[in-house]
Amino acid sequence: MTAKTVSVLIITGYGLNCEAESRHAWELAGANVQFIHLNDLLAEPARLHGFQALMFIGGFSYGDHLSSGHVFAVRVRHRMSEELRRFIDEGKLILGVCNGFQIMVKLGLLPGFDKDYFTQKVSLMQNDCGSFQNFWVKLRFEASSPCVFTQGLDFMPMPVRHGEGKIFALDKGLVERLEAEGCVACRYADPVSGESTMAFPHNPNGSLNAIAGLCDPSGRIFGLMPHPEAYLYPENHPQWQVQRLDGTIPERGLGLKLFQNAVNYLQNA
Repeated sequence: MTAKTVSVLIITGYGLNCEAESRHAWELAGANVQFIHLNDLLAEPARLHGFQALMFIGGFSYGDHLSSGHVFAVRVRHRMSEELRRFIDEGKLILGVCNGFQIMVKLGLLPGFDKDYFTQKVSLMQNDCGSFQNFWVKLRFEASSPCVFTQGLDFMPMPVRHGEGKIFALDKGLVERLEAEGCVACRYADPVSGESTMAFPHNPNGSLNAIAGLCDPSGRIFGLMPHPEAYLYPENHPQWQVQRLDGTIPERGLGLKLFQNAVNYLQNA
C-alpha cells in the first residue's frame, strides 16, 4: 500500500530565514512542502486547510521589534485565528522552531490549555547571560510527554541560536500544570549526567525548569528553541570527525527524527 502523502505549509517573510533547511528536513522525512508568504496567507487564511502540518520557522521576524515573535503573533491573532483554530480542531500538527516557537508562545498556541490558543500564558525572555548564544547543547526528551514529534527519543545534541530563549511564567500554578500534563517535551541537560540543568552554558538562557520546548496537552502542537532542522546530516555536528573515528557517527543527522515522527504520525492518522 502506498504511504499517504503529507503536505506541509511553511510560512515565510518579514525576517524569517530558515525556510530552505526547514523544507529540506520535511522532504527528507517524506513530506511535500509549500512556502506561503505571511501576507498571502493573511489575505487567504483558508489556504491552511490544504495542508496536514504547519511550521513557524526560525529567523528574526519583524526584526524582533517589541520582543521576539510579538509583531508576527499579533498579525496572526487578528487576521487568521478562526482558520487556525479550525486547523487545530481537525487534528493537524504545528511545529515552531526558535523564532517560530517565540511566535507560538506570544500567540498563545502554547501551552494551549483548555483549547485557548490565542491568549498568551507564558513568555520567552532575554537570555540570563544578556547576549545572543550560538552553540550546541544537549537535549533530554521527556518520555512522559504526549508530544508527537519527540516520541521514542531520549537525548540529542542540537544547536541553539537565540537571544531571547528563557521560558518564564509568573503563575506558579501554570508551571505546575505544564509539568503535570506533560507539556514540557524537552529540557536542557548536563552533557555528562544527562540531568536537567540550570547551569550556563548547558542551559544557554536560564529557562525555567530547564525547559527547551513545550507542547500542548494533545501533543500535536510543539515548539522548541534549539534547531532540529540544522542537524540533518552527520557532518552538521561539530564533532563529526571524532564520531567517525570512534564509530559513533549516526547514519543521518539526528534532528531528522523529529520530522520523521511527525510524518509517520500523519500517514497513520
